[in-house]
Amino acid sequence: MERHFVFVYGTLRRHERNHYLLEGGKLVAKQAWTNGKLYDTGLGYPALQESRANVVYGELYLVSDKQLSRLDELEGYSMDGSDNLYDRVKQLIIHDKGETQAYIYTIAEKNQHMLNTPIKSGDWKEYRLRNKDSILYFAYGSCMDDARFKLAKVDHYFQKVTGTGILQGYTLRFSVHMHDGGRADIVEEGGMVEGKVYEIPADCVSYLYRREGVGSRLYRPAFVDLSINGTLYKDVLTFVVVQKGAETAPPEHYAEEILRGGTHFLSETYLEGLKEHINILCKLK
Repeated sequence: MERHFVFVYGTLRRHERNHYLLEGGKLVAKQAWTNGKLYDTGLGYPALQESRANVVYGELYLVSDKQLSRLDELEGYSMDGSDNLYDRVKQLIIHDKGETQAYIYTIAEKNQHMLNTPIKSGDWKEYRLRNKDSILYFAYGSCMDDARFKLAKVDHYFQKVTGTGILQGYTLRFSVHMHDGGRADIVEEGGMVEGKVYEIPADCVSYLYRREGVGSRLYRPAFVDLSINGTLYKDVLTFVVVQKGAETAPPEHYAEEILRGGTHFLSETYLEGLKEHINILCKLK
């Protein structure tokens, strides 16, 4: 039986209404991206237009022949059809584990009138984020500390702490280089990351976007599943580095923020491991 890599970016993603069609497939990467321009069709689902100048975010799966046929049916695609809603093409998908050629569904040329509203972020989940009254936000770096919240006079947004989030399948790395050292990131390479989960109002998101450099593509919003006291929480907002590089030791002031913010929230074992990791990076300078 042949297997196929497929990149999904809309209603086939985890916790979306058509995700059941991927049951039994292998999730290769939760955080993946490819070139393309994303639009809201106004019909409850997005559409991707081929573009080399834009980026679309989604997930990468390995599926069977039967599953691929079911996806073709959903997307209105036939290999020999001239009346396709979407075309199925192969293109390069980038993720934390490498690069993969995968199938992706792009809007057929004759249906481009359906491209209603551009989704600037390239992320269907992020596009609908502001429709929520409150949002769960997973902080694993300096945002666990409230010193800069107070300086920016936004600390009132971060008063409701839901608990300590346990994120499986990721490792904390200092993969973005600033003038004075590295900044924290979560990389999909196994392991576990602990952090602080806040419940924030939707109007707080603009502050986080500015702080994380979303506009300059330093970080981007991402969505993860994590547990708090054994309860699973789905599609929790966090931020990941866009252009990941080799790890660099964080500056002392930044490391202090992380460790200070994590004290009394993160487990002693995790904090000690984090301190050791930072110390090793500092010695390698």
